[in-house]
Amino acid sequence: MIKKTLNKLAMVLGIFLMFGIIMFPEMRDVIGKLMDTLLKPLLGWLPIHMIIFVLAAFTGLYATIVQKYTMDWGLMKRVQEKSKTIQKEMREAQLSNNAAKIKKLEGQYAEMMGDQMEMFKQQFKPMLYISIISIPLFYWVYLLISQNPDATMIFPFWGEQKLDATVFWVFQYWLFWYFMCSIPVSQMTRKALNIGGMPLDTKV
Repeated sequence: MIKKTLNKLAMVLGIFLMFGIIMFPEMRDVIGKLMDTLLKPLLGWLPIHMIIFVLAAFTGLYATIVQKYTMDWGLMKRVQEKSKTIQKEMREAQLSNNAAKIKKLEGQYAEMMGDQMEMFKQQFKPMLYISIISIPLFYWVYLLISQNPDATMIFPFWGEQKLDATVFWVFQYWLFWYFMCSIPVSQMTRKALNIGGMPLDTKV
Protein backbone atom coordinates (compact mmCIF):
# COMPACT_ATOMS: atom_id res chain seq x y z
CA MET A 1 0.00 0.00 0.00
CA ILE A 2 2.80 2.44 0.91
CA LYS A 3 4.65 1.57 -2.29
CA LYS A 4 1.55 2.18 -4.42
CA THR A 5 0.87 5.49 -2.65
CA LEU A 6 4.45 6.68 -3.18
CA ASN A 7 4.27 5.57 -6.80
CA LYS A 8 1.09 7.60 -7.37
CA LEU A 9 2.56 10.65 -5.64
CA ALA A 10 5.68 10.40 -7.77
CA MET A 11 3.61 10.20 -10.94
CA VAL A 12 1.46 13.17 -9.93
CA LEU A 13 4.60 15.19 -9.17
CA GLY A 14 6.09 14.14 -12.50
CA ILE A 15 2.94 15.21 -14.37
CA PHE A 16 2.94 18.55 -12.56
CA LEU A 17 6.59 19.20 -13.42
CA MET A 18 6.10 18.21 -17.05
CA PHE A 19 2.86 20.06 -17.75
CA GLY A 20 2.33 22.43 -14.81
CA ILE A 21 5.18 24.64 -15.97
CA ILE A 22 3.27 25.29 -19.20
CA MET A 23 0.27 26.57 -17.27
CA PHE A 24 2.33 28.38 -14.61
CA PRO A 25 5.54 29.69 -16.27
CA GLU A 26 6.52 31.56 -13.11
CA MET A 27 7.12 28.19 -11.45
CA ARG A 28 10.32 27.88 -13.48
CA ASP A 29 12.02 30.59 -11.42
CA VAL A 30 10.52 29.27 -8.18
CA ILE A 31 11.90 25.79 -8.82
CA GLY A 32 15.24 27.20 -9.94
CA LYS A 33 15.60 29.27 -6.76
CA LEU A 34 14.67 26.33 -4.55
CA MET A 35 17.36 24.21 -6.21
CA ASP A 36 19.78 27.14 -5.91
CA THR A 37 19.70 26.89 -2.11
CA LEU A 38 20.88 23.28 -2.42
CA LEU A 39 23.29 23.40 -5.32
CA LYS A 40 24.85 26.87 -5.21
CA PRO A 41 27.87 25.59 -3.21
CA LEU A 42 28.94 23.79 -6.41
CA LEU A 43 30.00 27.20 -7.76
CA GLY A 44 32.81 27.24 -5.23
CA TRP A 45 34.19 23.94 -6.49
CA LEU A 46 33.66 23.90 -10.25
CA PRO A 47 33.35 26.34 -13.17
CA ILE A 48 29.88 26.63 -14.67
CA HIS A 49 30.59 24.52 -17.76
CA MET A 50 31.84 21.66 -15.54
CA ILE A 51 28.77 21.95 -13.31
CA ILE A 52 26.63 21.54 -16.43
CA PHE A 53 28.72 18.51 -17.42
CA VAL A 54 28.28 16.84 -14.01
CA LEU A 55 24.52 17.48 -13.86
CA ALA A 56 23.95 16.41 -17.46
CA ALA A 57 25.96 13.22 -16.93
CA PHE A 58 24.03 12.51 -13.72
CA THR A 59 20.63 12.99 -15.38
CA GLY A 60 21.71 10.83 -18.32
CA LEU A 61 22.75 8.05 -15.92
CA TYR A 62 19.65 8.41 -13.76
CA ALA A 63 17.28 8.42 -16.76
CA THR A 64 18.81 5.27 -18.20
CA ILE A 65 18.62 3.38 -14.90
CA VAL A 66 14.96 4.40 -14.48
CA GLN A 67 14.20 3.18 -18.00
CA LYS A 68 16.01 -0.08 -17.33
CA TYR A 69 13.87 -1.00 -14.33
CA THR A 70 10.48 0.47 -15.28
CA MET A 71 10.10 -0.76 -18.86
CA ASP A 72 9.43 -4.21 -20.31
CA TRP A 73 12.26 -4.40 -22.83
CA GLY A 74 11.21 -7.89 -23.87
CA LEU A 75 7.82 -6.48 -24.95
CA MET A 76 9.55 -3.66 -26.83
CA LYS A 77 11.70 -6.10 -28.76
CA ARG A 78 8.81 -8.45 -29.57
CA VAL A 79 6.58 -5.64 -30.85
CA GLN A 80 9.36 -4.12 -32.95
CA GLU A 81 10.22 -7.49 -34.50
CA LYS A 82 6.55 -8.27 -35.15
CA SER A 83 6.05 -4.87 -36.78
CA LYS A 84 9.03 -5.39 -39.10
CA THR A 85 7.77 -8.85 -40.06
CA ILE A 86 4.26 -7.60 -40.86
CA GLN A 87 5.61 -4.68 -42.89
CA LYS A 88 7.87 -7.00 -44.90
CA GLU A 89 5.05 -9.47 -45.55
CA MET A 90 2.68 -6.62 -46.44
CA ARG A 91 5.09 -5.32 -49.09
CA GLU A 92 5.43 -8.80 -50.57
CA ALA A 93 1.65 -9.31 -50.57
CA GLN A 94 1.08 -5.94 -52.25
CA LEU A 95 3.66 -6.67 -54.94
CA SER A 96 2.01 -10.02 -55.66
CA ASN A 97 -1.53 -8.56 -55.40
CA ASN A 98 -2.43 -11.21 -52.83
CA ALA A 99 -5.69 -9.71 -51.52
CA ALA A 100 -6.35 -12.54 -49.05
CA LYS A 101 -2.95 -12.18 -47.43
CA ILE A 102 -3.24 -8.39 -47.34
CA LYS A 103 -6.55 -8.68 -45.49
CA LYS A 104 -5.03 -11.17 -43.03
CA LEU A 105 -2.04 -8.91 -42.38
CA GLU A 106 -4.30 -5.91 -41.84
CA GLY A 107 -6.06 -7.92 -39.12
CA GLN A 108 -2.72 -8.77 -37.51
CA TYR A 109 -1.70 -5.13 -37.65
CA ALA A 110 -4.93 -4.09 -35.89
CA GLU A 111 -4.20 -6.62 -33.13
CA MET A 112 -0.68 -5.26 -32.81
CA MET A 113 -2.03 -1.75 -32.11
CA GLY A 114 -2.88 -2.91 -28.59
CA ASP A 115 0.75 -3.89 -28.02
CA GLN A 116 1.90 -0.55 -29.42
CA MET A 117 -0.38 1.27 -26.99
CA GLU A 118 1.18 -0.74 -24.16
CA MET A 119 4.60 0.30 -25.48
CA PHE A 120 3.56 3.93 -25.27
CA LYS A 121 2.46 3.46 -21.65
CA GLN A 122 5.76 1.72 -20.93
CA GLN A 123 7.63 4.75 -22.28
CA PHE A 124 5.47 7.42 -20.62
CA LYS A 125 5.74 6.14 -17.04
CA PRO A 126 9.56 6.47 -16.73
CA MET A 127 9.31 9.96 -18.25
CA LEU A 128 7.37 11.02 -15.15
CA TYR A 129 9.96 9.54 -12.78
CA ILE A 130 12.81 11.12 -14.74
CA SER A 131 11.18 14.56 -14.74
CA ILE A 132 11.20 14.66 -10.91
CA ILE A 133 14.99 14.97 -10.96
CA SER A 134 15.86 16.30 -14.41
CA ILE A 135 13.42 19.23 -14.63
CA PRO A 136 14.44 20.90 -11.30
CA LEU A 137 18.13 20.50 -12.25
CA PHE A 138 17.46 21.87 -15.71
CA TYR A 139 15.73 24.97 -14.33
CA TRP A 140 18.53 25.55 -11.85
CA VAL A 141 21.05 25.55 -14.71
CA TYR A 142 18.77 27.97 -16.58
CA LEU A 143 18.76 30.27 -13.53
CA LEU A 144 22.52 29.87 -13.11
CA ILE A 145 23.18 30.94 -16.69
CA SER A 146 20.86 33.95 -16.37
CA GLN A 147 22.74 35.03 -13.23
CA ASN A 148 26.13 34.67 -14.94
CA PRO A 149 25.70 36.20 -18.41
CA ASP A 150 29.47 36.51 -18.90
CA ALA A 151 30.16 32.79 -18.44
CA THR A 152 32.03 31.39 -21.45
CA MET A 153 33.36 28.10 -22.76
CA ILE A 154 35.67 27.11 -25.62
CA PHE A 155 33.94 24.91 -28.21
CA PRO A 156 35.63 23.00 -31.05
CA PHE A 157 35.40 24.94 -34.35
CA TRP A 158 33.42 27.78 -32.69
CA GLY A 159 36.07 28.98 -30.25
CA GLU A 160 35.15 30.83 -27.06
CA GLN A 161 31.44 31.51 -26.79
CA LYS A 162 29.15 32.92 -24.10
CA LEU A 163 26.99 30.14 -22.71
CA ASP A 164 23.83 32.25 -23.02
CA ALA A 165 24.55 33.12 -26.67
CA THR A 166 22.41 31.50 -29.36
CA VAL A 167 23.70 28.64 -31.50
CA PHE A 168 20.62 28.73 -33.72
CA TRP A 169 17.04 29.93 -33.25
CA VAL A 170 16.53 29.92 -29.42
CA PHE A 171 18.98 27.06 -28.82
CA GLN A 172 21.72 28.45 -26.57
CA TYR A 173 25.29 27.15 -26.16
CA TRP A 174 24.74 25.95 -22.60
CA LEU A 175 21.81 23.83 -23.77
CA PHE A 176 23.88 22.41 -26.60
CA TRP A 177 26.65 21.55 -24.11
CA TYR A 178 24.11 20.00 -21.73
CA PHE A 179 22.83 17.57 -24.36
CA MET A 180 26.32 16.81 -25.68
CA CYS A 181 27.27 15.70 -22.14
CA SER A 182 24.07 13.78 -21.43
CA ILE A 183 23.78 11.74 -24.63
CA PRO A 184 27.15 9.87 -24.46
CA VAL A 185 26.59 8.98 -20.79
CA SER A 186 23.14 7.62 -21.64
CA GLN A 187 24.49 5.55 -24.52
CA MET A 188 27.36 4.10 -22.47
CA THR A 189 25.00 3.26 -19.59
CA ARG A 190 22.56 1.54 -21.94
CA LYS A 191 25.41 -0.46 -23.38
CA ALA A 192 26.60 -1.44 -19.90
CA LEU A 193 23.07 -2.39 -18.80
CA ASN A 194 22.39 -4.16 -22.10
CA ILE A 195 19.12 -2.41 -22.81
CA GLY A 196 19.95 -1.10 -26.29
CA GLY A 197 18.51 2.08 -27.78
CA MET A 198 15.58 3.94 -26.35
CA PRO A 199 12.63 4.16 -28.81
CA LEU A 200 11.43 7.41 -27.24
CA ASP A 201 13.93 10.00 -25.84
CA THR A 202 12.69 11.43 -22.10
CA LYS A 203 16.00 13.88 -20.80
CA VAL A 204 15.37 17.28 -20.53
